[in-house]
Amino acid sequence: ILEDNTYFEDFNLRPILGDACPFYANVGIAQIERLLDKGQGQKLKALVQKLDADGLIVHVNPLQEWLQPEGDLIQQSPLVTIQQLLNEIDVPLIVKEVGQGFGPESMQELLKLPLLALDFAANGGTNFSKLELLRNDNLRDHYNDVVALGHSASEMVEFLNDAVLKLGTERKCENVIISGGVKNFLDGYYLTSKANMPAVYGQAAPFLKYANASQEALDEFAEIQIKGLLMAQKFLRIR
Repeated sequence: ILEDNTYFEDFNLRPILGDACPFYANVGIAQIERLLDKGQGQKLKALVQKLDADGLIVHVNPLQEWLQPEGDLIQQSPLVTIQQLLNEIDVPLIVKEVGQGFGPESMQELLKLPLLALDFAANGGTNFSKLELLRNDNLRDHYNDVVALGHSASEMVEFLNDAVLKLGTERKCENVIISGGVKNFLDGYYLTSKANMPAVYGQAAPFLKYANASQEALDEFAEIQIKGLLMAQKFLRIR
C-alpha cells in the first residue's frame, strides 16, 4: 500500500482497533533504504497518515534478507538509513530486529537516536531468518548453524544496562520492548524489572497458540497473564 490502495483494506485496522489501541505501520530497512535513495521518504509518512497509525516500526533484518530467495541486500549500515529517515520524516519511530537480537555495539548506537522505542526481537522467539531458510532448499544444510546465532533477551538486558550507564545524557531513545523467547508473565516481570529504563515486554507465539483455538481461549489466556503480572509486581522482587 506504499504505491497504491489495492490492498488497503487488508491493513486498515484502525476502525477495528479503535483509538485506544496502539497501531504501527511496519516496513523493512532494505525497503526504506531504497525509498530514501529514490528521494521518496515522504511515502513512509503518507503511509502512517493513510493508516491513521501511531508511528512506524522499522525492522532491521539483514540475515533474513540474505536468506530470502527474493531478498533485497542492504547496501549501507542500517544505522545510517535510520538516521536519514529520522531527518526526513517526523513520525514516532520504533526499531526492531526479527529473531537474532542486537549486539552491544548496535544497541548502544541505536540508543543514541531519538527513537520512541527499541524492540529487542531477541533470539529465542520467532526467528524469521530460520523461517526463510525453510523456504530455501539450496542453503538449508549449509546455514542451519547461522540462523541459530543471536542474543537472548536476558543477554540484551545486560547490554542495555551497560549502555544506559555508559551513555548517560547521550541516550535519546525513550523506551524498550523486550521480546524474543518471553514465555509468560514471570519472564516478562523479571526482564522488565531488570531493565534500567522504561520497558514493556512482548509475546507472539503463546498468544497465537490460544488465538488459533478460539476467541474465548485467547481472552482467558490474556486475562491470566495480566493477573499473573500484577501478582508478580506485588509479591516478587528480583535479585
